[in-house]
Order: sequence, then structure tokens, then C-alpha cells
Amino acid sequence: MKLIGIADTTFARFDMAKSAITQLNGLGIDFKIVRYSVPGVKDLPVACKKLFEEQNCDIVMALGMPGGKDIDKICAHEASQGLIQTQLMVNKHIIEVFVHEDEAKDEKELAWLADQRSREHAENAFDLLFHPERLTKQAGTGQRQGFKDAGQARQ
Repeated sequence: MKLIGIADTTFARFDMAKSAITQLNGLGIDFKIVRYSVPGVKDLPVACKKLFEEQNCDIVMALGMPGGKDIDKICAHEASQGLIQTQLMVNKHIIEVFVHEDEAKDEKELAWLADQRSREHAENAFDLLFHPERLTKQAGTGQRQGFKDAGQARQ
């Protein structure tokens, strides 16, 4: 049985893991979800590594909501670097799902974006694990998670 890990944070202002889990559970293939919550985004790299090494996950989603201040953007960048390093160490995918507080115009849109991005990336994780050919079909089409897709650039 395949295992999908979900690492999330208590710093987030929306339960992004709940959205991802709900989306994954509706996809109809037998797999198990393992959730591991940590305080903030800089804790996500080790959480993901533990999900791979201690829980034997096949893929992990790293969900976080950095704040809108400059220091938060620096912390998010450092967390991203750690996530990339972890992927290279274990040779498995981590789907980074960050929603920055300043991406939305208000709290309602922030909640919508966190839910939508979590759900869309849950499908990406699922496809990487079970149907990578679906992602190949979408290559170069300007897919975006959350807000409207950018679309393909035309010559």
C-alpha cells in the first residue's frame, strides 16, 4: 500500500491538511495518509524527512502559511531550501504548498486560496504517485494552484 505523508504547521491560519486529506480521500485508490504537524515552516524539512524515513511514505506534501512580512518571506525561502535538500537526500518528491498571507486581499480570500491550493496540490501529489502521465499531458500549459491558470504562451 502506498503512503502519502502530510506535514503541516500550527502557524498556518487555515487547516490546509484537512483540505488536502479530504481531496485525497475522494480520489478512489487505496492508499494511507500519515499526518505530522509541526510549529512552523522551518520545521517542515525534518518533518518530511521523518515521514519518509520513519513512516516509509512514498511522497509528502509540506503545507505552510508564511506571514506577509519580509522576515516571513526569508523564513519561507529557508524552509524551501530545506525541503529541496530533503528531496535530494531521500530521492522522493515533496510537494511544497505554501500560501503567503499577503497573496490574498482579505481573510475570506486567504481561506479560499489555502483550501484551493491544498486541494489542487493534493491531486498533483496523487498524480505523481499513481498517474504521472497526467502531469506530462499538462506540461507547458501554465497550470497554477489556487488562482486562475496562466495558460500556454503562444508564438
